Amino acid sequence: MKPHPDPDAVGTLLRHVLDRLEADVAAVYRDQGLPEYRPRFSPVVRALEAEGPLSIRDLAAAIGVTHSAASQTAAQMARAGLVTHAADPGDHRRRLVALTPKARALLPRIAAEWEATAAAMADLDAELTVPLGGLLAEAAAALERKPLRDRMAEGR
Repeated sequence: MKPHPDPDAVGTLLRHVLDRLEADVAAVYRDQGLPEYRPRFSPVVRALEAEGPLSIRDLAAAIGVTHSAASQTAAQMARAGLVTHAADPGDHRRRLVALTPKARALLPRIAAEWEATAAAMADLDAELTVPLGGLLAEAAAALERKPLRDRMAEGR
């Protein structure tokens, strides 16, 4: 009998690891009195803090996700009162995402939790044969060079 999750089911295993990581970080935010705050918000907060208001396209590029993922995350954050969407003064066809005063007030707590998460990941990495972040970055780069679809076609 194969162990659960099946190490040959890489997608399932990745989702399992991601779910565990996100659930633990979300629990820390809940414990800190921020039940509406999601771990996926932190890259957005960090990008908007560093760059100022951004279009969804620029936000997606800044955090390394698809336009759709950035749009969905920004919408969740708007519902939580953490970002606003406003017309770009230079181009009224574009909407800019910006941090709200509520989000700005949370910046010290968000930064502290980001640092705590990074330290916890370093502790996890110390138990692994290869640091997880480095391995995932390496895998992402390899798939960018040659998608899995192409690799599968070669195997036929």
